[in-house]
Amino acid sequence: MNDEERNIETSTSGTSAAAPSDTMTHPDAVSIGTSHYVQSKDADGDNISAKDADGNFDDLGDNSNVPSMGLFRLFYFFLVEFGLMAWGGPVAQIALIKEKLVVQRQWITIARFQRVYAVYQILPGPEATELCMFFGCLVGGRLGGMVAGLAFILPGFVLLLILSYVYTIVGLDNIYFNACFRAIQPLVAAMVFKAVLKLAEHTFFTPDKKINYALFGLAILAVLQSILHINYFITLAVFGLVYTAYDRRWYWVAGTLLGLNFLVYGLYAGFKGMPGPTAIAIGLAPVPDLPHLLLLGFVSGCLSFGGAYTAIPFVQAEAVTLGKWLANRVFLDGIALGNVIPAPLVMFATFVGFQGGHTDGGYGTAVAGAVLMTIGIFLPCFVFTILGQPILEKVCRNKTTASFFDGITGTVIGIIFLTALDMLKAAIVHTPTGPVDSVTMVTLASQNTISAIIFMASFWILMTVNHKYTAIVMVIIAAMSGQFLFISDM
Repeated sequence: MNDEERNIETSTSGTSAAAPSDTMTHPDAVSIGTSHYVQSKDADGDNISAKDADGNFDDLGDNSNVPSMGLFRLFYFFLVEFGLMAWGGPVAQIALIKEKLVVQRQWITIARFQRVYAVYQILPGPEATELCMFFGCLVGGRLGGMVAGLAFILPGFVLLLILSYVYTIVGLDNIYFNACFRAIQPLVAAMVFKAVLKLAEHTFFTPDKKINYALFGLAILAVLQSILHINYFITLAVFGLVYTAYDRRWYWVAGTLLGLNFLVYGLYAGFKGMPGPTAIAIGLAPVPDLPHLLLLGFVSGCLSFGGAYTAIPFVQAEAVTLGKWLANRVFLDGIALGNVIPAPLVMFATFVGFQGGHTDGGYGTAVAGAVLMTIGIFLPCFVFTILGQPILEKVCRNKTTASFFDGITGTVIGIIFLTALDMLKAAIVHTPTGPVDSVTMVTLASQNTISAIIFMASFWILMTVNHKYTAIVMVIIAAMSGQFLFISDM
């Protein structure tokens, strides 16, 4: 998606469109309530806006081409057109939705699409899923939205469920299987670093390329807070309020909140000692039973501002750092598998739920855990979208709410950056697990060097090659290369 598509226009409002009136004579006329509009098209014939009888433009007033279809046909349409074609991550998925439904079929205007997309960028959850639900709501109401959303995520869920099962039965004890993922792990770290940079570019820079120093500063402070092991939820809440006060020019309030934040931390450290690494989590899933997996998925989904990668540090903190029921390298492998299926990247939660359920009670519990954690992580975006676009627009246009969300988004970037560093260390630095001699140390050092080279090469390719299948091809190549690069040290 190019920069023009991301510079979203959010200063206009409108109403949903009804069916075209039979009394209209203009071929591009539509009816909105009791007013008549004529659609404006660009040089390529794409809808841009709608113009009423008085010549005033309403860039939200175009639902005239939304087709009429039953729920089964709606499910089949979104399954075939988007669910099975959702390769390449969120940028490719959103571009596909826009091309198919806005440019080609012209269900709504481009301006309307940009406005809707702007709202979902602010709210938590995968934007592509939310957009599918929005278009489903236009066709079949709230039930239609749920059907379209399910159709979009179903193929990825089924595929990742199968991959999770294969991953578990083969196991990392298999030297060939282990070698594949040893080569893939540095690639995953490169993917996360790329996501951090793209999020930072979109969050910290205005459309005219000016940097928002306040949000950038909060991201840096979020890194500091994570190093100090201050709980993620405390950091998000405090910094969201700080930026809200700053954006309203209540600088003394923002400064006071920041000061109190570190004062309380100092008092806590003085009386009870420095918090440990597990303090960043709150214990949502101390054990991977089904209720805890559902809760972990739901809370992570509520905090996924800016895309799927923002859920990574929260899931990692609960499952790997505090719960200790998931190994860090297995967590990295789950993210890798989530990148090679046609699905929102947040679908890695299916893998985490499967591994947690398997740890708790075998394969039957594993499948149930995968289902429940997937439901949990997608539930917030389903709820937000089903509430309806008019309500969401009012909430997101509220200056206080928007500022709070902006503060959270900037803060999350700092948290993800530190998480990316931890993932990079886990992917590159491998330590011996058995007796150590000079040959073992030389072999291990050479393998760690190769991992570092894979990371640097992967990061360069990801930043320079912009294609929907780049990540998939790179994962396949890395898995094949692992057979030649890492078998000797297994």
